[in-house]
Amino acid sequence: MKVLFAGSPESSAKILKSLINKGFEVVGAISQPDKRSKRGKGKEASPVSKEAFKLGIPTLKPVSLDESFKREVELLDFDFLLVSAYGKILPDWLLESPNIAPVNIHFSLLPKYRGASPIQTAILNSDKKTGVSIMQMIKGMDEGPVYSFHETEILRYENKRDLENKLTSLCIKNIASDLNNIFQKKLAPIEQNNSKASYCKKINKLSGKINFSKENTADILQKHKAYIGWPGLYFEKNNLVIKIHELEEYKGNKEDVETTAFRFLSHGLVVKTVDSQIVITHLQFPGKRIISAADASNSYAKFFEE
Repeated sequence: MKVLFAGSPESSAKILKSLINKGFEVVGAISQPDKRSKRGKGKEASPVSKEAFKLGIPTLKPVSLDESFKREVELLDFDFLLVSAYGKILPDWLLESPNIAPVNIHFSLLPKYRGASPIQTAILNSDKKTGVSIMQMIKGMDEGPVYSFHETEILRYENKRDLENKLTSLCIKNIASDLNNIFQKKLAPIEQNNSKASYCKKINKLSGKINFSKENTADILQKHKAYIGWPGLYFEKNNLVIKIHELEEYKGNKEDVETTAFRFLSHGLVVKTVDSQIVITHLQFPGKRIISAADASNSYAKFFEE
């Protein structure tokens, strides 16, 4: 079977590599254009572009999915267009280009959490389970009929990285058999129940802003797990933006809630929330390195008293 693969992040790169390992002929990879490197000057390729280069797969990185890009795709012959977090809405002509079907890998149990942030949304909502949906792509966002579901439990300690890795492994375990079954017409797509559909909110930098006086402890802890890496959590104090790198639930006496918003204890910076307290163990001031709350207590005690 011949596959044209479209994806961008690390999870998609792992899926691409698995296709080669399982004997699929990947005729090309489509990924986002190279972006400016965070480490300095120059540009950096997406994880999928890097993996495709290592595997010797021709890679297309179009700025726009225009006529020029269309002509390049029309030179290829493939059974499946397989999409995994590519990051752009695909035109009708591209969805109609494979011999068999355009297939999307979506990290939720559709029709729940259509959109670009299903993993984060499942964590924010404290869901007990999630999964991978293998669906046929149509014009609407994640609205196509579903070939198969692969479920997994969301453990209490799992953050966005943990869950993404688990779902990627779950996909890799099943994608070869799913594509084979679709190819052999052993899997027929089943229409989604649109009346049960829900959509993810767009995540941006502001999503990570915490207002301790208006949010409860449980929600803040879930945000920390959902937004780890990006956008991360931060709060504002004395006109400064302070990043939160690690935090945990307050294990002290729940009746012992101080009236002051911030106080240092031996294990961290204790912050008053709407319903209890939370402990920041590592934080970062603008332009400074990440420090433990114990170190912060030596240098910033007066700052948090003001």
